[in-house]
Amino acid sequence: MQQTRGVFIALEGIDGSGKSTHFRLLVQYLRCRGYTVCATREPGGTRIGERVRAILLDPGHRELAPLAELALIYAARAQHLAEVIRPALAQGKVVVSDRYNLSSFAYQGYGRKLGLGLVGAMDAIVCGKTQPDLTLVFDVPARAALRRATSHRSRFEREGVAFLERVRQGYLALAAQRRRVKTIPTDGPAPDVQAQVRRAVSALLQRRLPPRR
Repeated sequence: MQQTRGVFIALEGIDGSGKSTHFRLLVQYLRCRGYTVCATREPGGTRIGERVRAILLDPGHRELAPLAELALIYAARAQHLAEVIRPALAQGKVVVSDRYNLSSFAYQGYGRKLGLGLVGAMDAIVCGKTQPDLTLVFDVPARAALRRATSHRSRFEREGVAFLERVRQGYLALAAQRRRVKTIPTDGPAPDVQAQVRRAVSALLQRRLPPRR
């Protein structure tokens, strides 16, 4: 199913980048402007997806093989697309997702060193033409991100600085290659970062989906 009516926005970045904070602020902003917003997240977004999320983030699952990790993520994503994303787009909603498929290219392609070809093959099967209209990558050095992280670090955060920096560099490389991906540095004040987010999103929506008020 192609997205023909709604608008799809994904927010990306390593944990500790401020991504989830700006996700919440963006959703609130869009709803205040009169848009019908479907706010969701990955891994997760559905009952089945949330169970997969628990497996993926549990630091007790250190033995999970990289290929098994990738397969679990795309299984959860297939369910997410079927239950949430594609129906919302068909209804003309603005879908805002805290992570989507660029995470797989960055974390598994670069971080786990599975390569972009393998991830791309999975993505073509599961996501197909359902790609974000805009992806915002929140950029922060890995060491700074880990300092911001809580004491309850996920399995990915516990991989350490070298892993997270590979992921970060992967995000930056992907953003440089893809027209619909914009990098937003998060080393400045949060209001300034959010202003950049709103400008990027508003420019897209003005072209694609004017508010209904």
